[in-house]
Amino acid sequence: MRVVVALGGNALLRRGEAMTADVQRRNARIAAEAIAPLAAEHELIITHGNGPQVGLLALQGAAYKPDEAYPLDVLGAETEGMIGYMLEQELGNLLPFEQPLATLLTMVEVDADDPGFSNPTKFVGPIYEKADAERIRTEKGWVFKQDGDKWRRVVASPLPKRIFEVRPVRWLLEQRTIVICAGGGGIPTMYEKGSDRKLIGVEAVIDKDLCSELLARELDADLLILATDAQAVCTDWGKPSQKSIHKARPDDLRQFSFPAGSMGPKVDAACHFAQARGKTTAIGALADIASMVRGERGTIISSDFTGLSWYA
Repeated sequence: MRVVVALGGNALLRRGEAMTADVQRRNARIAAEAIAPLAAEHELIITHGNGPQVGLLALQGAAYKPDEAYPLDVLGAETEGMIGYMLEQELGNLLPFEQPLATLLTMVEVDADDPGFSNPTKFVGPIYEKADAERIRTEKGWVFKQDGDKWRRVVASPLPKRIFEVRPVRWLLEQRTIVICAGGGGIPTMYEKGSDRKLIGVEAVIDKDLCSELLARELDADLLILATDAQAVCTDWGKPSQKSIHKARPDDLRQFSFPAGSMGPKVDAACHFAQARGKTTAIGALADIASMVRGERGTIISSDFTGLSWYA
């Protein structure tokens, strides 16, 4: 099968962990150990989140004057290189020497009139106590929203329209290469108004799951796996009535409401891919990737199912 595996940013840098190179390296190794067994049987395309990492680079950029700070599109490109390098190296340490791997910087077009620019929803960077978030909001003009019992910065998250490097990805797959691309949802770009040919960067972060879904469709993938820090999609999350969904049709999932900043985009992406391509999507924990391929773990979404089934 041709399988797209989307690693959540929190799968590489977990909530509350120190944002150090050593911690990210360790988590990249864990991700590689979960993915590597699939390489013998399947074509692999790996995408990843970058919320914590791009937020870290933005904080480092605070040392510059406001007009010298690097914009989010450049920071996104930096995280694609950083995370791709770690994943590529850790996978290479596990796989046969002759297995080719490649990390591809990936530009993604967005619409200048996307409503996401007027309603920032994408969490980036570390978590803060409310008082610290208020102080930084005053100092930098950043927008913060509550994330659980903490606060995090949010930025614009427009929808992906087009992935410019799809053809090079196809060429690499034809050579049996494991491709790491569209990291952090890709580098947000748009055509400058009044110009049909001039691409410019955009101050935004594209949702990784929605971009991964678009990539999976354009590559005609057989399976899209959205790996996160939850074992399955749950209803009534955090409540005594919480239940985990095993199998569902897209329409079954759409009757429930999921948080816009976390599980919501994953469910939207999963449902769209399953419905648009008639293929299967799985949402679940990083450690269960191999089991998700077999349909044994995680939440499996397909239009072929007859209805909802739940974990006991």
